[in-house]
Amino acid sequence: MSRNLAASAGAWSARHRWAAIGIWVLFVGLSIVIGSISGTMHTKDAEGEPGDAGRADRIVNAAGFDDRSTEMVFVHSDKVTAADPAFRSAVSDAIHAVQGTGQIQNLQSPLTAQAADAISKDRHSALIRFKIIDDNKVQSVLDAVAGVQKAHPDLRVEEFGDASSNKALDGATSSDLAHARVLTLPITLVILLFAFGALVAAILPVGLAFTAYLAAAGLLGPVSHLIHVNDTASEVMLLVGMAVGVDYSLFYLRREREERAAGSSKPDSLRIAAATSGRSVLVSGITVIAAMAGMFLAGDATFNAIAEATILVVTVAVIGSITVLPALLSLLGDKVGRGRVPFIGKRLQRLGIGRRFWTTLLGGILRKPAASAIISGGLLVALALPALGMRTALPGADDYPRDLPVMQAYEHIQQAFPGGAEPEEVVVKAQDVNTPQFTAALAAFKERAVATGELRAPFALRVNPRHDVAVVSVGLVGTGTDKASDHALQTLRNEVVPPTLGALPGAKAYVSGMTAASYDFDQQMHRAMPFVVGFVLLLAFVLLLLAFRSVVVAITAILLNLLSVAAAYGVLVLVFQHTWAQGPLNFTSTGYIAAYLPLFLFAILFGLSMDYHVFVLSRIREGHDRGLRNEDAVREGITSTAGVITSAAAVMVAVFGIFAGLSQVSIKQIGVGLAAAILIDATIVRAVLLPSVMKLLGEANWYLPRWLRWLPQVSHESGPAPAPRPLERV
Repeated sequence: MSRNLAASAGAWSARHRWAAIGIWVLFVGLSIVIGSISGTMHTKDAEGEPGDAGRADRIVNAAGFDDRSTEMVFVHSDKVTAADPAFRSAVSDAIHAVQGTGQIQNLQSPLTAQAADAISKDRHSALIRFKIIDDNKVQSVLDAVAGVQKAHPDLRVEEFGDASSNKALDGATSSDLAHARVLTLPITLVILLFAFGALVAAILPVGLAFTAYLAAAGLLGPVSHLIHVNDTASEVMLLVGMAVGVDYSLFYLRREREERAAGSSKPDSLRIAAATSGRSVLVSGITVIAAMAGMFLAGDATFNAIAEATILVVTVAVIGSITVLPALLSLLGDKVGRGRVPFIGKRLQRLGIGRRFWTTLLGGILRKPAASAIISGGLLVALALPALGMRTALPGADDYPRDLPVMQAYEHIQQAFPGGAEPEEVVVKAQDVNTPQFTAALAAFKERAVATGELRAPFALRVNPRHDVAVVSVGLVGTGTDKASDHALQTLRNEVVPPTLGALPGAKAYVSGMTAASYDFDQQMHRAMPFVVGFVLLLAFVLLLLAFRSVVVAITAILLNLLSVAAAYGVLVLVFQHTWAQGPLNFTSTGYIAAYLPLFLFAILFGLSMDYHVFVLSRIREGHDRGLRNEDAVREGITSTAGVITSAAAVMVAVFGIFAGLSQVSIKQIGVGLAAAILIDATIVRAVLLPSVMKLLGEANWYLPRWLRWLPQVSHESGPAPAPRPLERV
């Protein structure tokens, strides 16, 4: 029998509990200090950005352009045109107001011949463009524009740009995430109170998960000097860290409590929990890490950062679960059950939730396994089918709530100047762009662009101080993320740029911008997805094969996880590519799924779902190793883990559900996708499909070819058959 690392670690920690607790506290503290000293290296602009858009952005970043934010004031009237004195007065007042703030420069007035394309075709709208000197002081400019609007109530005067939109949107996002963080801990505690009916037992998993997150966040500092991180990675780190940290502690703690309730001594309860649940935590953690590592193959800096952060926090959570947790349980003993909440326990018993409920449910499933498998499997396939129509794009301005003033300004500008609010940029790299040849090519570009009917004015030209890079802005039809914009992008790249700006001798021309970046990223994700999926599935198969010494169990677990993920994809399409859920979830459908979500959700969900499968399969294997018949082992494994997995799933669904209630559409998609997959996995898959399939397979579940018999034998035996236990809470 191979050495059980988790059992050894748990035994040492239980014997040297104060040393184990002290080492953990010291480790967490040192990690935080190291992180503060080393600092965190964040991803740079265009780092790892794929395609022509990435090449263009890297050229611009190295060209020495003035990086001050571009702003614009939009003036519109439904009644009068730009030639009317009232309209011109409003434009003049807006110009004087923003100049009076002392925070702008390089203003371009639509009243001059040089900026004639800043007047819309119907002559009812105009754009005043300028640069903000200090983004942090954009509020003074917004206030000045608001004053002009008040003075001209018959016209629309509003501002949009990089600085103003970042201020509003970053504020909205920060408020959302802060709201989610505030709700996460109390919701988790309430669910764990229902799980254990005791305050100390509920606090323990949350405390351990949070300290594991703090340690991992500290260690991320020095590690980020190797692979840069970003804010997205930090948020995902907190989400995954709390999820797996609570799960691992919950699995371990529940098993120890079960063994005590069955009459085992305190040392024996800890020994059994370490050898069984501790080992499951170790196997599950390694599988989750393998799934997260697949994101390194995506070829994107953000995915690299997420993989780095999640691997780090899962590793720390696993170490904490198999070391400091048994030390704390050894120290507390039965005091872990203190702080009882009698009402909760009695209420749950009246509801009939527990082993008796799951035994009754499972009895019907195992009596008719074929029908159960067909119905549950068919339901998952039906949920997955809409995923075939999934359309992906990088979130644009339509990702944010429409009630924000800055987003209303954006939509008004888009209506009057299609593509003008977020234009594409043609980046030309040449020896010298201040030449007659470039001027002629630019004129030909404008003429050809307008002739397509898909590319629009206003055109804008920027030249860097070295005169070797020029950036030409051009608007596209459509919303920027729809099919019309995608087609216009291909027209720009394939029909307009090559014979004009792209034909300059020795020059290179690339197209960047919101639509270009979205298209290139989407293409990169499609190319990377097979490699990521293949890597994760292969590594998961090997790990499960080593853990359970069964080809069939490994394949079954992988197929069921894939079915869960596919069903979650289908739910995403049903909810977010259509309009029926807009009211209940308070959003406006963008008609697409965020381009990074399919790969991101696959890695995260495959890892998190494997938690449950490893835990359930370990208990089933325990029963099988004790000599139980296949059906009895399945029944014992499912019913004995039902309460703890339901609790763990409830925590995850509740936390992810918080994100579904936030304002940003892409964050809603993350919340709905994660919550749906965990709910599907913990109910349909774990409670119905898994037991019915394992009943149908019988002893074939444990098939291992002769040529693989050399694999190490790992005992799942925990001791004598368990005695009847009291009714479990959820």
